[in-house]
Amino acid sequence: MRRKRAEKRIRRPDPKYNDILIGRFINSLMNDGKKQVAQKIMYEAMNIMEEKSKTEPLEIFKKAMNNVQPAIEVRSRRVGGANYQVPSEVRPDRRIALAIKWILTYTRARNEKSMSVKLANELLAASTGEGNSVKKKEDVHKMAEANKAFAHFRW
Repeated sequence: MRRKRAEKRIRRPDPKYNDILIGRFINSLMNDGKKQVAQKIMYEAMNIMEEKSKTEPLEIFKKAMNNVQPAIEVRSRRVGGANYQVPSEVRPDRRIALAIKWILTYTRARNEKSMSVKLANELLAASTGEGNSVKKKEDVHKMAEANKAFAHFRW
């Protein structure tokens, strides 16, 4: 290794729930540096989730994140002129990053009225083990299962 590894910065929690994961989610949700807008969308979504399910929105959020986080994924590995999809475990930090990315991707693809309604519905669906983001995780797991034969190429 040539250089030092970049040290991890300390993430700041969000102001309302004082949760680092929600702070990270808001930062991913943010467009063009408009954090206030992203926070408003997130908190509105939390209120909608609370009204619909009559439970603590933070619990729903955590459950949704856990349901979307992948345990294994496939990575391309070039061996002797052929590319193999090699299944490998996902690091905890990357798990969270992938879960956030998938939830936001499928939230934006929904066709409901506002972004906060879309986000609330996607998170509610993910917390019950349904929704496109959970389906994406299952597809990734299936891919890894199908390519288990190439696991010996792991590096």
